[in-house]
Amino acid sequence: MPNIGPFEWMILVVIVIALLGVALAAMRAGARPGGPLAWRSPGLLPPVSADLQHRVRELYAEGKKIEAIKLIREQTGLGLKEAKDLAEALASGRPLPVAPGHARPDLASRVRELKAAGHGEQAVFLVRGETGMGQAEAERFVEAVDVADAGGGGA
Repeated sequence: MPNIGPFEWMILVVIVIALLGVALAAMRAGARPGGPLAWRSPGLLPPVSADLQHRVRELYAEGKKIEAIKLIREQTGLGLKEAKDLAEALASGRPLPVAPGHARPDLASRVRELKAAGHGEQAVFLVRGETGMGQAEAERFVEAVDVADAGGGGA
């Protein structure tokens, strides 16, 4: 190990203190280091599993809206408004909300792209995650999507 003089040690201590200060500030602001939102693009939702979607719908049906919103916040790291909007969309059957200017192609278009790229299993996973369909039902959906409409994909 190379010799480290007092000046180098002092620099290392300052760096460690600065990093701890940044981490503490983030924790006070409510951020979760490495949490679901750490690398999320603005306006896009983190992955929302079919299980979470189902549980939120159940809680809303039982009149437990606050519990549903809390569950979404715990599992996704979303803020209160985003979690409330998501819970309301799930409960009413509306599409999952996205920020203006961040609209994404419909599910069938994204499935076409995945199939055209040879990623059929990912397409099934996508369908299951966004719709709550079972494995067999999602596979039938993916099979029914015509790749020829993907714009450059082969049959």
